[in-house]
Amino acid sequence: MPINIPAPERRHDARMFEHDLTLEDAVRFSRFDTGSPLSTVSAHSFQLEDLIWATAEHYFQAHKFIDRAYAEKVRNAPDARRAYKLGNAWFKRRRADWKQVRRTLMTRAMYSKCIQHEAVRRALLDTGERLIIETSAYDHYWGIGRDQRGENTLGKVLMDIRAKLLAG
Repeated sequence: MPINIPAPERRHDARMFEHDLTLEDAVRFSRFDTGSPLSTVSAHSFQLEDLIWATAEHYFQAHKFIDRAYAEKVRNAPDARRAYKLGNAWFKRRRADWKQVRRTLMTRAMYSKCIQHEAVRRALLDTGERLIIETSAYDHYWGIGRDQRGENTLGKVLMDIRAKLLAG
């Protein structure tokens, strides 16, 4: 006579298979896409701190350093890629409070760019209420990372600026 052994109960954690629908309708851009007005490298110069900055990336990278001569070298870099490379030079010491001030500095640069260029302002406002995502696969602070669990700080900065512009 066969023994009737009940099949093991199969339970699936529904959360494991949930799909985040907010990501589907999100505005996606890359920080290094020169064609996107929302990127830090788009050719939208702006004035801030009595200086002209070629891109938001120039401003951001230059402010990593206390050494003013080196910061000026970054500011005068011929393009945003070079500013990024100079800003990430392994042999140059960053300011001690960098992790505490980096979001504020990025916000100042991107806000200045938005209020000084109607095309950038319009591009940001045209995102409506949609989630804005920086798509970097490797940067889990500024972007969402390959696993899409990054902090998306640049997207949050832009959404904060959008809210400020809408509040008027």
